[in-house]
Amino acid sequence: MSGAVTSESATILFAEPGGRWRAVAYGPALCLLILILELATGSTPHWFALLFCGALIAAFVALQVVAARRHISVELTTDALRNGTETLSLDAIDAVLGESDEQNWDDEPWDSARALGELSGIPRRRTGIGLRRTDGDVVQTWARDHRGLRAALTAALDKRTPRPSDGHAGGGARNHGGPREAADPPPQQRPGENGADR
Repeated sequence: MSGAVTSESATILFAEPGGRWRAVAYGPALCLLILILELATGSTPHWFALLFCGALIAAFVALQVVAARRHISVELTTDALRNGTETLSLDAIDAVLGESDEQNWDDEPWDSARALGELSGIPRRRTGIGLRRTDGDVVQTWARDHRGLRAALTAALDKRTPRPSDGHAGGGARNHGGPREAADPPPQQRPGENGADR
């Protein structure tokens, strides 16, 4: 889910909750359906078993939702990017690195970089996005809708105040994979003592 939502401190540009509370109701709903079928067909209803299973499934799923909302949620605001419990200020991000080419057998250099958050890697069903920090380190942010996060993050970086050192509006729009700027032209050769070039 993404969209602009105004909070007290900043505007949320992109958000993925990681888990939704409606999933807790799936188990009890299934047990209720089985109970209705038993009553409709004249079978002996298994009240205790269905109530116990419904409560057990709901409790187990609730724990999963709590963990998901804590560890695999994503939130991008005008001030910071949060993956799980780790928050990275946008001022600490220099650039969003190029997207991986699915047709290329070689991995991008940032594919082995550390993933943001407290997990050991990128969560399942999420895709990484390479980031270059202002201190030179390369890390990976991640999201299920990785293209949506990439677009929102690039736009947020482009709107930053230009840094006095580089004069760019933000890291997202800069091409860090292109050729280097031309160096100063070499000094002109001086003619030799006999008037001809050496």
